[in-house]
Amino acid sequence: MKASRLRFGMNLWPPFLFAGIRVVEISPDYRYARVRMRLRPWNRNFFGTHFGGSLFAMTDPFWVLLLFNQLKGEHVVWDRAGEIEFVAPGRGTVYAEFRLTDDHVAEVLDQTRDGEKALVWFETDVVGQDGAVIARVKKQVYARRKRDKQLAHA
Repeated sequence: MKASRLRFGMNLWPPFLFAGIRVVEISPDYRYARVRMRLRPWNRNFFGTHFGGSLFAMTDPFWVLLLFNQLKGEHVVWDRAGEIEFVAPGRGTVYAEFRLTDDHVAEVLDQTRDGEKALVWFETDVVGQDGAVIARVKKQVYARRKRDKQLAHA
């Protein structure tokens, strides 16, 4: 699927649409994504700052989507674990960026070469308009070569 089509669909996806989460960019090579969330009455908490669940949700699917597309459908890829550290109250518009490097992809390919699973941690900061860190998110991604792909490479 073209990255532009995925971005369009994700912006209509109810969990993002109703939380005010907007996918600003997914690069055509699936190496980069940028997400934005403006503070709105429907995504603020009791204290008037960004609801923590929305901060986590805005980072949720991207490492899996980027990695899956880099692995050309030859691997099963899904989220295994996640954690978030709230650093400062989120006010105004917040952003998250995801950059998948050659090293990330090589690590997964190396670990899954013989049919083993890879468990790789990725980190993303959610930042305010001024670049100040609002939250630090860690996601552990699981990947394993699909069985029919294992046989083809044996």
